Amino acid sequence: METLSIARSFDGTQGVYRHRSDVCQCDMTFAVFLPPQAKDGPVPVLWYLSGLTCTHQNVMDKGEYRRTAAAHGVAIICPDTSPRGDHVPDEKDNWQFGSGAGFYLDATEAPYAANYRMASYIAQELPALIAANFPVDMTRQGIFGHSMGGHGAITLALKHPGRYRSVSAFAPIARPGVAGWSRPAFEKYLGTDEAAWRAYDSVLLIEDGHRVPELLVDQGKADGFLDDGLRPWLLEEACRHANIPLTLHMRDGYDHSYFFISTFMADHIAWHAARLGSS
Repeated sequence: METLSIARSFDGTQGVYRHRSDVCQCDMTFAVFLPPQAKDGPVPVLWYLSGLTCTHQNVMDKGEYRRTAAAHGVAIICPDTSPRGDHVPDEKDNWQFGSGAGFYLDATEAPYAANYRMASYIAQELPALIAANFPVDMTRQGIFGHSMGGHGAITLALKHPGRYRSVSAFAPIARPGVAGWSRPAFEKYLGTDEAAWRAYDSVLLIEDGHRVPELLVDQGKADGFLDDGLRPWLLEEACRHANIPLTLHMRDGYDHSYFFISTFMADHIAWHAARLGSS
């Protein structure tokens, strides 16, 4: 693991790191904020998964998470959203596929299956690296994300019961298999048999019996992707039928941007901290 940068912030440290990923067959970059409490012992972990076109950098620069994370003593892990490199297949003119658009799944179709294995990377390889190199308590993990990352956070929590004590999302893609900006990507990554897509669809995972203790979702009513891409009412209906407690905040006037995310970031971190048993 290579340290790319370290900066002091709110008496904690914001670092950026790079390592060779065996899972994705490329170098991967990620960010870690350690709160000041980490000097005294392991702290809880909160994973943040970013959305389409993003890297680890977007939330680090615009998410405004460090003050609240420091106050609650929670480490924030910000992975990249896809494999990257000259040898990694991509569609450079398509922002909804390839680089920056890994959708937190494990591709099964050539030529993408060799590199696009973000589900395994986030659930297996990166946690092992974090546990070995940082003062964190991996028995106290939460996960959240935005848009594509919200989809990733919810699906990962549903498929790994007991691992994440808390899960929340900003404007998650509730049904990527039918959303206009994700269905083409699913076809390329997973093939045309839609039965294979169920493992990466929050609503269908819930229908198939997967559960989380509760969910927190914030969604802007002025989000331009609301009707075609996000459809939170489908997640709301699935949670109601499955008796999963869902707190869904529909926020007047807010769009899909980091202006929206940063406004409610502190609320989400505090919500997670209460469930992670942080300071």
